[in-house]
This record gives sequence, C-alpha cells and structure tokens, in this order.
Amino acid sequence: MDLLSRRYAMQVVCVVGALGPARYSEIEDMFDDVSSSTLSTRLDELVAAGYLSREQYAEIPPRVEYELTEKGESLREKLDPLLEWVTEHESSQTES
Repeated sequence: MDLLSRRYAMQVVCVVGALGPARYSEIEDMFDDVSSSTLSTRLDELVAAGYLSREQYAEIPPRVEYELTEKGESLREKLDPLLEWVTEHESSQTES
C-alpha cells in the first residue's frame, strides 16, 4: 500500500497497461508535470515490487521497455473501476 500511495504509482500502472510494452519516453509523454527523477524512481520501485517488468535491449541507442507483469495486470484490473469513478466525477464537476 505504501508504494501504491506514492505519487504517480497507480497512474504508471494504468499507463503501461494501456500502452502495452512501453518505452520510457512514451510513458513520460502521458504525464504533464512529472519530473524525470520521480518517474524513473517510480518505475524502478514498480519493477522491484513485481508490478512491471523491464526489458533492456542491446541496441544503439539503448532501448528499454516496460510491461505489466501478471501481478501488475491484476492490479490494473482492480484500478479500472476507480478510474471510471474519477472520470465520472471530474466530468460532473466541470459541468456544474
């Protein structure tokens, strides 16, 4: 719970789940105001906790892709109803 309550942790799980295998730059593009160090830290923490896998390819320039693990996919499925609720309530606030 400590990790998931950290800033951007749940959003990163959802973004990677939506994109499938995703490169760092693709994930970063989905956030407006996240610093590179915060995003890198969160990705490392999610990999260490088993929610994401990290694949590094021996290419020039280096390519790294992140993907949800089985555990991460299970979490993303649980987060979907929460995201739907947030979307509903954000749209109702802007209409008011």
